Amino acid sequence: MNVSIGAHWEAFVDKLVKSGRYGSASEVIRQGLRHVEEHEAKLKSLREDIQSAIDEDIWFSFDEVEAHIRENMAAENKAAE
Repeated sequence: MNVSIGAHWEAFVDKLVKSGRYGSASEVIRQGLRHVEEHEAKLKSLREDIQSAIDEDIWFSFDEVEAHIRENMAAENKAAE
């Protein structure tokens, strides 16, 4: 496979390899693709959850959703400490 990523991304990949964090440009690209794959899986799961809620006629108010998001963010921040 031959992929053109442009000068900006080439410089970024080179910087990561030169830092010693990655052994090659291929390692950087594979890591990036793993992140994209994880992101896509999360989006798929979220879409499925939303569709299930729609199908089951489950609805939440904006305030309930906002409170849930704030609780999750607080828990993530606490776990990161």
